[in-house]
Amino acid sequence: MLRVAFAGTPAFAVPTLRALAASPHALVGVLTQPDRPAGRGRELKGSPVKRLAQELNLPLSQPVTLQTPEARAALASWAADALVVVAYGLILPPAVLVLPRLGCINVHASLLPRWRGAAPIQRAILAGDTETGITIMQMDAGLDTGPILAQERIPIDHDATSQQLLDRLAQLGAGLLLATLKQAQAGLLSPRPQPDQGVAYAAKIDKAEARIDWGRGAEEIARQVRAFNPWPVSETRWQGQQLRIWEARAAGTAGTDAGAPRPGDILGLEHEQLTIQCGQGRLALMQLQLAGRRIVTAREFAAGRALAGSRLG
Repeated sequence: MLRVAFAGTPAFAVPTLRALAASPHALVGVLTQPDRPAGRGRELKGSPVKRLAQELNLPLSQPVTLQTPEARAALASWAADALVVVAYGLILPPAVLVLPRLGCINVHASLLPRWRGAAPIQRAILAGDTETGITIMQMDAGLDTGPILAQERIPIDHDATSQQLLDRLAQLGAGLLLATLKQAQAGLLSPRPQPDQGVAYAAKIDKAEARIDWGRGAEEIARQVRAFNPWPVSETRWQGQQLRIWEARAAGTAGTDAGAPRPGDILGLEHEQLTIQCGQGRLALMQLQLAGRRIVTAREFAAGRALAGSRLG
C-alpha cells in the first residue's frame, strides 16, 4: 500500500480521484485550486475535485501557489509516497517535485510528446488526429517533458466532441494510473525518455478561436465545432445576432465556382439539416442556438424563418 496525495481541479480529474479512493492505497490528502466566481451571481464555487474530496471526507488544501514553504505545509504533512497530478492547473516547483518518495506522477490526456500543454483534447480534434490516449508521466521541471511511465491509445471517433473524448480519456486515465501505481509499489517501473521527434504544443484555447470562418473547408469547420463543444462553442453571425453551432458535419466536397453559392450562404433545409456553403465543401448544421435562447434542431431553427438567400458570418 502506498500513501498517495492527489492534485487536480476539473471534472477530468474526478474519475482518477474516485478510483484512488476505492483502491488499496491510502489517499492522504487532496490539493485543488481555490474557489472561483461562477454563474450569473459570480458566487465562489469549489472545483469538481473539491466537491468530491469533501464528499469523501479527505484532507483538503487550496493554496494559491506552491512556491512557499507555508503553501506546501499541508502536502509536506501528509508524508505521501507519491503525488498524483491530474489537470491541477498550478506549476509544481522543484521543492514539490522532490517531496514525495516516488515523486510526482501526472495523468496527461495525449500521447506525449504530441500535445504537451493545456488543451490536448481540443488540439487533437482540431488537427484531425485519428488517435489519442493517456500518458502517465514522471513529472520534471519542464512542460509535460518528463519520462513516460505508461501509455494507452484509443481511436478518435469521426464525430466525437471534446466532451465525449474527455469522458473516455478520464476513465482510461484512472485505470492506467492504478496499474502504474501497482508497478511502482512492486519496483517494476521502467521510465523512458520522451522522443525528440513528434513534439507538438497544445496551447490554451482562446475564445476568439470559436468564430467560424466560412471560407475554410467544411471538414475543418466540422472539427472546430466538435473541438469547441462544450466550450467555448463555435459561433457565427446571422442577421446581426450571435448564432452558436453545437453540432455539425461535413456534407459533400463541392467547391465554389463562379456563380455558385458563396461561403456562408444558407442553401436550405434537407434531411433535418441546414446546409451551409463553405470555402471547400458544405457543412450540415444539426443543433444551433441564438444568443439567449435554448439549443434547437435545424428544423426548429428554420421553422417560420425566411432563410433562403440569407448568409452566416
